[in-house]
Amino acid sequence: MVAEAERLRPSEWILRAVVSAHVVAAIGQPVFAGVYMSGDYDGLMMHSTGADVVTSIGYAQLVVGIVVWARSRRSWPFWATAGVVAAETVQYFAGLWGALWLHFPLGVATVVALVVLFIAIWSRPLSWQKEVRDA
Repeated sequence: MVAEAERLRPSEWILRAVVSAHVVAAIGQPVFAGVYMSGDYDGLMMHSTGADVVTSIGYAQLVVGIVVWARSRRSWPFWATAGVVAAETVQYFAGLWGALWLHFPLGVATVVALVVLFIAIWSRPLSWQKEVRDA
């Protein structure tokens, strides 16, 4: 059997790298919010900067999802990413507008969805290539 590293296309490795950065950045957001809510007002600036980083990585992941769809003929990473990015965008503006009743629960749901997407992308190869067996 060929090792998994040999079966993955470069676009799939890039998707794995981007989704990994995305999940790390997203998990940092509740930490920054907690710093702010504990009375350190510099935490709000960290949370705001983190929101910009998470959003930017999400849009980059969307572009990589399109490339994976074109190269590997798998659309689910794009559609899953599109759902997460849509939720992140709504959450971003809810935070800007002070709609914390929406910002908090949507933030929890977004981080959970992103972690599930991370697990799905890392748990199996994305391409249609068949395994080559040793004779």
